[in-house]
Amino acid sequence: MGRRLMICMMLGLLATEAIVSVQGEDPYLFFTWNVTYGTRSPLGLPQQVILINDQFPGPKINSTSNNNIVVNVFNNLDEPFLITWSGVQQRKNSWEDGVLGTNCPIAPGTNFTYHFQVKDQIGSFLYYPSTAVHRAVGGFGGIGINSRLLIPVPYPDPEDDYTVIINDWYPKSHATLKNFLDSGRSLGKPEGVLINGQNAKGDGHDEPLFTMMPGKTYKYRICNVGMKTTLNFRIQGHSMKLVEMEGSHVLQNYYQSLDVHLGQCMAVLVKADQSVKDYYMVASTRFTKGYLRLGKGIIRYQGSNGVVPSAQIPDAPVGWAWSLNQFRSFRWNLTASAARPNPQGSYHYGQIEITRTIKLVNSAVRVGGKLRYAINGVSHVDGSTPLKLAEYFGIADKVFKYDTIQDMPAAGVDAHIVMQPNVLNMTFRNFVEIVFENHEKSIQSWHLDGYAFFIVGSEPGTWTPEKRKNYNLLDAVSRTTLQVYPKSWTTIMLTFDNAGMWNIRSEMWERTYLGQQMYVSVLSPERSLRDEYNMPDSALLCGLVKGLPKPAPYTGA
Repeated sequence: MGRRLMICMMLGLLATEAIVSVQGEDPYLFFTWNVTYGTRSPLGLPQQVILINDQFPGPKINSTSNNNIVVNVFNNLDEPFLITWSGVQQRKNSWEDGVLGTNCPIAPGTNFTYHFQVKDQIGSFLYYPSTAVHRAVGGFGGIGINSRLLIPVPYPDPEDDYTVIINDWYPKSHATLKNFLDSGRSLGKPEGVLINGQNAKGDGHDEPLFTMMPGKTYKYRICNVGMKTTLNFRIQGHSMKLVEMEGSHVLQNYYQSLDVHLGQCMAVLVKADQSVKDYYMVASTRFTKGYLRLGKGIIRYQGSNGVVPSAQIPDAPVGWAWSLNQFRSFRWNLTASAARPNPQGSYHYGQIEITRTIKLVNSAVRVGGKLRYAINGVSHVDGSTPLKLAEYFGIADKVFKYDTIQDMPAAGVDAHIVMQPNVLNMTFRNFVEIVFENHEKSIQSWHLDGYAFFIVGSEPGTWTPEKRKNYNLLDAVSRTTLQVYPKSWTTIMLTFDNAGMWNIRSEMWERTYLGQQMYVSVLSPERSLRDEYNMPDSALLCGLVKGLPKPAPYTGA
């Protein structure tokens, strides 16, 4: 590391945020985050939450394509802690992914510095805790990756760029919620919905979350970081023009409301073309039989003097068929440039030969009277040694077995489960079709680290190869999170060209915590720096690899 860069890093880490440009490298953004407990009253009663730099939600990371992000996280909690950067692809760099299969957690009273590059990406994403049930009470926030100035964006620059974090909420501590799950209980139904950590009362005393000037257009990045529930988002009296979803520009259709499934982000343009007063933005629960939770936030037009919004709240849609039809209206913008100066649609995924088909079936089963969730009959268990470290140090056989599930699960595989690490071995650069099949009555939401993928089909019923004739092989949106409707299936396609150990998980966090997750190991046969970075010198070591001699580094270009 050059002396100039080292000095810049030292100076940057002393500040909450700094931007440094180093000659010959892409710019560096430095952040120092202090993670602490605090007290807030999201639903009116004081409770313990997790703060980052005394903020709830945490600070937004505002970056540009190819920026290097350096985040020094100080864990001032009384438990181990990790943050994952959901949607950031971490090219060649699963070392910084921030999940228990790749990283040792940050011990209480210590710090760890993440260093990753938002390489060839644009879009709206999330970060959140990946340890225990910490996500239920905070430690989350938004990530915005803007296009470089040389890369055209398919809409005029907005007046401002706002991040909207929506989530369901339980007015209990994370320790209480964890005890529920450990004792075999479900979390049950959430008791509220928050927008940027609060819920407007509508009594004339609410502070606005955002302000708009009449006649101007604003960009809103909307992300659902909840625990359990799809949320429908809408803005009183305003249409929303959808422009981007998790890193892909999309065809710009107008919507009165949008279903935002767990873990998903989307960006819309909103024009301030209504009367000068206050308006509600609204997020309400979906697919929750027998009850509806509603969260509200205030948007204020400049000059409104706090005129109370109308009490008439726009209605939410009903049923999941409406949501499926909306999903089918989303299309990739084939004429837009991406993070590189080439059209998004230049990648003709529909013309690539499928080399492997994998079907993943989720299930809920009781083991010894306690609730567990599984994929193809395996309920994943995290051990004391991260899977990636075990693999890198050559002791994988002491920690896990590869391919404990079959690509095509047998009938009834969701009736009985085993509890163990769940790792699939994936051939480097293979083009793979993955079918997520949901036999349950609840909607599912899934995320894959390290990649974006094409969601080519989603239908009710059971998947068969004949269903491929209904796939969208032209302009399916490239995303990082997908939903699977009740008693339905969803198929994605992608090339596994990013070497590393990558987490596939439910975004319904009680399911993740209780086993509905797995890993894919993508090994490069070359052991070359061309394909994967070496383990950083700063990597935390734990479990069986602690004290072992460091393996020979990767070489080559």
